[in-house]
Amino acid sequence: MVTLVSPHGEYGGPVRVAVNQLRALAARGHDVVLAGGFRGYDGTPPAEIEGIPARLFPARTVLPGAGFAGLWSPGLLRGLRSHLGEFDIVHVHAARDMVTLPAARLAQRAGVRTVLQTHGMIDESSNPLAAPLDAAVTRQALRDATAVTYLTPEERRSLEVVSRGGARLAPLTNGVPTTGDADEDRVRPERSEVLYLARLAPRKNPLMFAQVAIELAADFPATRFRLVGPDEGVGEDVSRLIETAAVGDQVKWEGALAPDATLARMREAAIYVLPSVNEPYPMSVLEAMSVGLPVVVTKSCGLAGFIAEHRAGAVVDPHPESLKSAIAALLADPVAAREAGRRGRDAVLQYRSMSTVVDELEKLYSAHP
Repeated sequence: MVTLVSPHGEYGGPVRVAVNQLRALAARGHDVVLAGGFRGYDGTPPAEIEGIPARLFPARTVLPGAGFAGLWSPGLLRGLRSHLGEFDIVHVHAARDMVTLPAARLAQRAGVRTVLQTHGMIDESSNPLAAPLDAAVTRQALRDATAVTYLTPEERRSLEVVSRGGARLAPLTNGVPTTGDADEDRVRPERSEVLYLARLAPRKNPLMFAQVAIELAADFPATRFRLVGPDEGVGEDVSRLIETAAVGDQVKWEGALAPDATLARMREAAIYVLPSVNEPYPMSVLEAMSVGLPVVVTKSCGLAGFIAEHRAGAVVDPHPESLKSAIAALLADPVAAREAGRRGRDAVLQYRSMSTVVDELEKLYSAHP
C-alpha cells in the first residue's frame, strides 16, 4: 500500500521500495499486489507496475497546500474493504496522510496483520495538524501493527515518541535489485556527466546543484551537468538560473522521468549527486551505487555513514563550496572516481541486496502480535 503512484514518480522513494520488495517477494513464490492512489495517467491507470499487479484508485487533493498529506482516495479504501479477505498481510508504506493511515486502520480493525514502513515520514512534528491526527489515527495504527520498521536510530527514536512506546519496532534496511553485471562491463559515455536525479523540491537543494554546476562548467568543459526529476516547487528557479548563466548545453534540466527508466539513465552518468538535507534513506543514492557511480551526499543523509565507511564517494557539508570541491575532486581524478563507484557497488551487493531484505520481510510477515 502506497500513497500515490504516478507516471513521473512524484512520490519518489516509497514507491520504488514497495516495487522492489514486491518483485523480490513474487520471485520467491508469494502472491503480491501494489495498491495505492494514482494521478497523472491518461485514462485508465496501468494494471501492472514493472510486472507487479496493481490496483490503483483516483487520488485527489482535499487539503490544498499540504502536499501528499492532503491527498485522499475514497475508492482505494472502498476497494481495500471489499478485498481484505484476500490478504494475509497488508504492508503499508505509511506517512501522516489520509490514504495510508486510514488503510492501515481498516486492515487492523478487520484483523489482518499489518506491517508499517514509515521511511522517516512519521516523526515529531510542529505542524498544528500533526497532534490531532496522531491522537486520532497515527498512534493507534503504530501500536496495532504487527511490526513497524525503521531505517535509522533517529527514525526509531521518533517512532517511539510518536507511538509513546507502544509500537513493535524492527530494523529493516532498503535494498536494490542487482543484475550481477560487472561495473567495468558497462559502456562508458564518451563525455562525463554529473547527475542529479530526484524531485526538484527545496529540501533536496536542486538550486544549489545547478549553481555549483554552472561554476564548474568552465573548469570542466568536457563535462555536462544534468538535473532529472519532476518539479516540486523549485523548477522555475532552476530554469531561470540556468538560462541566465548562458552555459549552453553543459547544464540542463531534463524534466521528469518514468521510475522504471531511472537505472538506465544513471548508467549514462559518471557521478551522482544528491545535496539534500535530512534525507532519511534515499533510494536514488542506493540505485546509483548499485550501477557503480560514486555518490556525493551531505552529512545529514541517512546513508552518509555507509558511503563514508565504504569510501564510495564524498560526504560533505550542505554548502555550495563543499559540494563544488567534492565534485571537482571526482572529475579531476576519474580513475579514483571509478574505484569509489566500484567500492560502492560491492557494498550494495553485499549489504543492501533484495535477498537480505526479503529474508527480513518474511520473518516480519510470519510474526504475530
